[in-house]
Amino acid sequence: MKSPILEMRNIVKEFPGVKALRNVSFAVTEGEIHCLVGENGAGKSTLMKVLSGVYPHGTYQGEILLRGQEQRFSGIRDSEKAGIGIIYQELALIPELTVYENIYLGNEIQHNGVVDWNETIRRAGEMIAKVGLEVNPAAKVKDLGVGKQQLVEIAKALSHDVKLLILDEPTSALNETDSENLLNLLRGLKKHGVTSILISHKLKEVLGVADTITILRDGETVSTLDAARMQVNERVLIKHMVGREIENVYPPTTSQPEPEVVLDVKNWSVYDPNLGRGILKDVSLQVRKGEIVGVAGLMGAGRTELALSLFGNPTGYIIEGQMRFKGKEARFSHPQQAIEAGLAYVTEDRKAKGLILIQDIKQNMTLANLRSLSERGVLNQNLEITQANQYKASLNVKAPSIEQIVMNLSGGNQQKVSIAKWLFVQPSLLILDEPTRGIDVGAKFEIYTIMRRLVQEGMSIIMISSELPEVLGMSDRVYVLSAGRLTGELPIANATQEKIMELATA
Repeated sequence: MKSPILEMRNIVKEFPGVKALRNVSFAVTEGEIHCLVGENGAGKSTLMKVLSGVYPHGTYQGEILLRGQEQRFSGIRDSEKAGIGIIYQELALIPELTVYENIYLGNEIQHNGVVDWNETIRRAGEMIAKVGLEVNPAAKVKDLGVGKQQLVEIAKALSHDVKLLILDEPTSALNETDSENLLNLLRGLKKHGVTSILISHKLKEVLGVADTITILRDGETVSTLDAARMQVNERVLIKHMVGREIENVYPPTTSQPEPEVVLDVKNWSVYDPNLGRGILKDVSLQVRKGEIVGVAGLMGAGRTELALSLFGNPTGYIIEGQMRFKGKEARFSHPQQAIEAGLAYVTEDRKAKGLILIQDIKQNMTLANLRSLSERGVLNQNLEITQANQYKASLNVKAPSIEQIVMNLSGGNQQKVSIAKWLFVQPSLLILDEPTRGIDVGAKFEIYTIMRRLVQEGMSIIMISSELPEVLGMSDRVYVLSAGRLTGELPIANATQEKIMELATA
């Protein structure tokens, strides 16, 4: 039996008012792919930040041992010198720099104090070949797709002669093809002696790649499963993660859409002057009252661009076509017009575009509709507190109070706050762009339940999603986009993953 490359013993990490880790013990065998799973807020990322030196020695209790030797990292550089590399969900690349500059940034190859660019380019070529990336090392990172940028990040880690590679939700922004390529890369690195720790909410990926699976819940180690020897399936993992059985991740439909058409879009074409090209062409769709309409398609198909063009066109697209909203001709030239008409949009990027992370729950929830809480320009703080507490309760936001800073919430609870922000404007139509990206199965179930309740109350929802099981599990009808064109409309009774993918690649 191989000896452990890593042992973390009785790790305790506290933040003001929160104990994030409670005597967590965790061991990784050399040469394996070890998956770390758990609900948002379970402590996975915190544990890895302790390991990588983001939280230095002295800010936590417990021991870290690498090959039996205790480690006391004072920062990330110390962990890198020890052979640990970490890749976060939000990539740490500089878009304007080249691939080779990014790979060796902070780790420059120098001779007599001068950077050797020829050697840098040569070694960068070796690194990108090692991760299976076929690009010119001199290409700028901003010109690469997200999947290729992820590989550049891994090449950067490997340039430090990494022996233990940590990946925190690496496939959350990738399509299925790029995700599978990344998982194949981990399998290949394993053959070359690289040990990997993978944090993921995508349980199918975990089951497909893991040698060992450790589950955390509420800051504690629940169990460690040998995926090679035991019968491990999604149901087993979910039960360990949430502490209960979830028979069906998608709540059953309890209502039927009404005949009334809330949104009617015809021949919708969108031109992006910044890119200098069209991004949508002759798209026509309808949304009825009390209906969830799924919008599927590969990355770059134009799904988010469609949502933004309908929601007040904040990016300045040139638009042609007709739109009727709640029976009236409409063309919103600013998001405020869309909001006042009853249309709301929950962005796919809650951290950068959906929330103000340094503000509290209350301030974020009421941000989009402060006018309703103000009189003569003065905010009624008591009314704000009342409204925020109501949404915190109705959406089951898990936090000590509405004064909690949003930055300190788990991803699932941040998403609930983002949804509450837009529910507070009382929309007739809610556009949800990747509503469960980066959140765990328990939080997903809660979001889905909220969606079902909203349509039962008469709201309409457009759900944009890259996860086909989610599209099939939650939609009443599905529209499929491919390269900016609408290639098909499927009633949910006739929709399958195969049909959607066939239309998405048309």
